[in-house]
Amino acid sequence: MNDFNIVAFGTDSYKQSHHRFYPEGLETVYSYCEARSGARFDETVFFGLQYIIAKYLTGQVVTQGKIEEAAAVCEAHFGSEAVFNREGWEYILHNHGGHLPVNIKAIPEGTVVPTGTALFTIENTDPQVPWLTNFLETLLMQVWSPITVATSSREVKKIINRYLEETGDPAGLPFKLHDFGYRGVSSLETAALAGAAHLVNFMGTDTMSALPLVMDYYNSDSVQGFSIPATEHSVMTAGGPDGEADIVRRILKAHPTGLVAIVIDSFDTLGFIHNVIGGNADIMEMIRNREGTVVFRPDSGELPKIDVDVFFALEEVFGSTLNDKGYMVLPPQVRMIQGDGINWYQKAIPMSMRLASSPGFKWRHTVEDVLGAFKNAGISADNIAFGSGGGLLQQFDRDTQRFAIKCSAMEINGNWIDIYKQPKTDPTKNSKRGRLAVIASPEESTNISTIGLHELGDGQHNLLQTVFFNGVQRDVDSFEDIKTRAAL
Repeated sequence: MNDFNIVAFGTDSYKQSHHRFYPEGLETVYSYCEARSGARFDETVFFGLQYIIAKYLTGQVVTQGKIEEAAAVCEAHFGSEAVFNREGWEYILHNHGGHLPVNIKAIPEGTVVPTGTALFTIENTDPQVPWLTNFLETLLMQVWSPITVATSSREVKKIINRYLEETGDPAGLPFKLHDFGYRGVSSLETAALAGAAHLVNFMGTDTMSALPLVMDYYNSDSVQGFSIPATEHSVMTAGGPDGEADIVRRILKAHPTGLVAIVIDSFDTLGFIHNVIGGNADIMEMIRNREGTVVFRPDSGELPKIDVDVFFALEEVFGSTLNDKGYMVLPPQVRMIQGDGINWYQKAIPMSMRLASSPGFKWRHTVEDVLGAFKNAGISADNIAFGSGGGLLQQFDRDTQRFAIKCSAMEINGNWIDIYKQPKTDPTKNSKRGRLAVIASPEESTNISTIGLHELGDGQHNLLQTVFFNGVQRDVDSFEDIKTRAAL
C-alpha cells in the first residue's frame, strides 16, 4: 500500500471542490499534457512519468484511514465539511479496492517530440468518478521538472557534440557534461528525479541519489552514472597557500592511476599551474608518467577567458599536439573541467536583427561561449569537460517549457463533446480539442504530430499507449531504451 495520502494532499486545495461543479450527466473527463509552443526549447524529451506513476498512483492508494484524515484536514482547511468528496472516495474504496479507476496513455519515455505534442492523456474509467481525472492533474504535473531537465541537458549535448565534430572526437561526448547539482536543488526527490533525467543524455554525475531511482523505477540492473575522485577547497586549503604542492603529492599518491580532479583556484589559479605544478619537478614527473588523467578545475573567473587562460597555462607546462582537425590537444594525462557558471542566460538580439515577434533576446549557454572561444583560439573541445549544478537541475520552472494539463473532451449522457479554451488575451494558451492521438510520419520517424483520435487511419500507430490502468502500471520502459530514443 502506498503511504502517501493522495486523498488529502495529492492535489491543489481548490480541486477538492470540483466534484460539485461539473455538469449533470457527466461520465468521463479526458485531459492531456503538453509543453506548449513558444517554450524555450523547440523540442521536448519525455521523461519521468513512469516514476510518478509507480511512486504515487500504483496499487491501493485509497483507504478508510486516508479518507478520514482527508475529511478532517479539509474541514479544518476550508472551514466546512461540505467541500470534501467523501462519497466519491468511499465509492473508489468499496468498488475498486482503493485503486484509481483511470487510464493514462503516454508516448514512450525518451521520445523527442516538438513542443505542442501531447505527451500523455488521462481519463476516468468509471462514469461515477469523472472528477478524478483532473483531481490528479497537480500530482501528474510534477513531471515538468524531469522533462525540462532532460530536454535542457540534451540541448547542451547538441552544442558540445557540434564542437567535438568540428574540433575533436565525438566519442568523448557521454562524459562531457557532469551533474554537480545535488546540493543546489530544493529536495532529495528533486535531486534524484532531475539527476536521473540528466542521465538520459550523459553518463557523468555526482548526484548519487539518482542512481537507485534509475535502478528501482526504470528497469535497470546496473549503475547508470559514474564519477571520479576529486578535491574541494577544504582539501586544497588545508595546508594554506604554501601547502598546495604537498596536498597535490598526497592526491597523486592516493590515486596513482585513473582519473582524479583537482580544484585549482583556492589562491591563484594560473599561479597554481605555473608554480605548484610546473615549479615542482617531482609533481610534473608523476603527472607525465601517469596511467590516467589529472583534471584541473578552475572554479572561478570570467568565462570564457579563464578557461582559455588555463588551457594555455597548461599548454606552456605540458605542451600540446595538433589533432587531425588541426586543433591543439593537451597530453592525455592532462585535461580541464569547468564547473562554475555553466548555465543558460539571455543574450540580447541587436535591433537590426530582431523580427517583429522577437522578444528581444535569445537563450544561450555558457558551454557555447567556452567552446566557441576554444575553437577561435585553435583549441580542441577534447581538452575540456563541464560540470553544472543549479544550471542543470534547478534553474527552471514549469513555464520554461510552458507545461499545461488541459481537459479536451467530456462524455455527457453518452455523448462526447470537445472541450477547449481559446483566450482572446493570449492565443498562445489555446488548448487542443477532443480525444487525441500522436503519430510519426512513415517517411520520417522524427516527424511527430498530434491529431484527433478520430483522424487515426488504418495502419497508423498511435504513440500514446496505456501505461496505467485501474491502479496497475503497464509497459515499463527500460532506461537503456529511453537513452536510445533520446540519442542525438
